Amino acid sequence: MELSHASIRRPAVRKKPSALPLLSLTLGAFAIGMTEFVIMGILPNVADDLRVSISAAGQLITMYALGVAVGAPILTVLTHRIPQKQLLCFLMGLFILGNAISVFAPNYAVLMGARLLTALTHGTFFGVGAVIASGLVAPEKRAGAVSMMMAGLTIANIIGVPVGTFIGQHMGWRASFATIALMGVVTLIGILILVPKLKPEEPVGIGKQIAALANPRLLLFLLTAVLGNAGLFAVFTYITPLLVQVTGFAEHSVTWILVLFGCGVTLGNMVGGKLADWKLMPTILGLYAAICVILTLFTFTVHSPAAAVATVFLWGAASFAVFPGMQVRIMSLAKSAPALASTTSHSAGNLGNATGAFVGGTVITQLSLEALPWVGAVLVASALAVALACLALDRKSAAVKA
Repeated sequence: MELSHASIRRPAVRKKPSALPLLSLTLGAFAIGMTEFVIMGILPNVADDLRVSISAAGQLITMYALGVAVGAPILTVLTHRIPQKQLLCFLMGLFILGNAISVFAPNYAVLMGARLLTALTHGTFFGVGAVIASGLVAPEKRAGAVSMMMAGLTIANIIGVPVGTFIGQHMGWRASFATIALMGVVTLIGILILVPKLKPEEPVGIGKQIAALANPRLLLFLLTAVLGNAGLFAVFTYITPLLVQVTGFAEHSVTWILVLFGCGVTLGNMVGGKLADWKLMPTILGLYAAICVILTLFTFTVHSPAAAVATVFLWGAASFAVFPGMQVRIMSLAKSAPALASTTSHSAGNLGNATGAFVGGTVITQLSLEALPWVGAVLVASALAVALACLALDRKSAAVKA
């Protein structure tokens, strides 16, 4: 069977792969995570400097998400003939360019364009990077390798965003983007030096790649990703007012609670990768069930400061532990176009983020802040139901082949 640059076969040049190539991918994920989220901490600075309202500046976040959701799969299809390593270098070059333009953006419109350019690299980098990461290790360690790369994104929330916010507040918001651009340069050098040159493969046509996405089992799994992320962001988007107005924390305390959430995210991501390598589908189903329970409990523990903090930590760990297994499963369902499928999973995730934020806002308006946890639990339960339907289809397909 002909495979594209997105082939998930192991590179022949590495029988015992080093961790260094994975670390270069992790650094790239860290930089991308930082550029996505740091804008939230420096939004007032951007608005004041460019003389726009906070709501207008907030559209920089919305457009970034749309750039990931819509643009990433298109860019992946258009670049499907470029070898993997060269494609990563090209993407990191665009990333550096987008952040460099942000540093010197003279007005709001140029900054918006720079954010859109940077967003295009987001999903495609993670999609191709996940394929490369899984191909650098033995098949039974693929989810662990993906989780190692994705750890960069989670660590960015613990270290990168607070540091970037501090830099932006004390040295100007442009300095934050300059720092991110510099990290992009370091990542590009790491990719050039450390990531092995993969054996060229005969590219698969665009039609066949798109046809691979028409797999009903894959589409159901992408729906699972949308619903799962919607459940996460229906609550997480409004976590600060929830903890301040309902639990009773001071605003400055929420920062440290979110750092603890980030620690749970990082731990969950690493453990989730190991569990998915052990038992893929049972891990995904078990984690979604655990998230449902945790969010349901959060409905009650949100009224107790100590219990709320513990619940937030467990929620972060469980919510992100499911991601490595989901990524590997999606790639395996589209074997002829794993990079496009992996990229599309990030698009689905961002669609879920936007959906969750919208649903959460509606819940607050129509019900109350206190209703958010159980609504999030219902959304995740929907994701679990769809995942169970996927498992049933897997068994049916296996029975037919037998």
